[in-house]
Amino acid sequence: MKEKDTIYENLFRKVAFQDDEQAFKELFLEFYPAMCVFAVRYTTQKETARDIVQDVFFKIWKNRKSMNITTSFRNFLVTSVRNNCTDYLRRQEVENRYEEKSMLSVAHSSPEEVYTLKELEIIIGEALEKLPPNVREAFVMNRFKGMTYAAVADKMEVSTKTIEAYISKALKILRTELRDYLPLLLLFL
Repeated sequence: MKEKDTIYENLFRKVAFQDDEQAFKELFLEFYPAMCVFAVRYTTQKETARDIVQDVFFKIWKNRKSMNITTSFRNFLVTSVRNNCTDYLRRQEVENRYEEKSMLSVAHSSPEEVYTLKELEIIIGEALEKLPPNVREAFVMNRFKGMTYAAVADKMEVSTKTIEAYISKALKILRTELRDYLPLLLLFL
C-alpha cells in the first residue's frame, strides 16, 4: 500500500511542479471510478456524484500550484470528495426548505397576499439589479442559495473578507432601496 501511495505522491508532484497533464490524467483514471462510487453513497445520484468528483479534480488542477497536501494524495482526495458531497447536500437541503416554505406560504395566502408577494418579489428583484454585478452575485449565493462566505469566496476566487465587504455593501444598498417596503418585508418573510 505504501508503494502505491508513493507513486501517487510522485504523480501529484509532477502535476504541481511540472504541470504534467499526463500525470494528472493517470491520477484521474486511477481514482475517478472509485471516487464516483464513494460519492454515490452520499448523494444517491450517479450524475451528481460524477459532477462532484469532476469538480474536485478540476479544483485540484486549477489550484495545483498553491495546494499544500499534508496527508497522502488518496486521503486528500477522499476528504475533498466527502466535503464537496456534504456541501452539495447542505445546499440541496436549503433549496428544498426554501421551496417548501414558498409553496406553503403561497398555498395559504389570499389572492391579495399573493399579489402583494409578487409585487414585493419584483421590487426586490429591481433593487438587486441596482447592485454591482460582483456584489449581487455574492449576495445571491449567500442569501438565496445558502452558501457560506468561504464557499462564495472560493467560487468567486476572492478572499472571504472581500465577500464580507460585498454582503455588507449589498445590505446597505438594499436597506436604502427597500426602506419604504420594510413593513411588508417583515409581514411576509
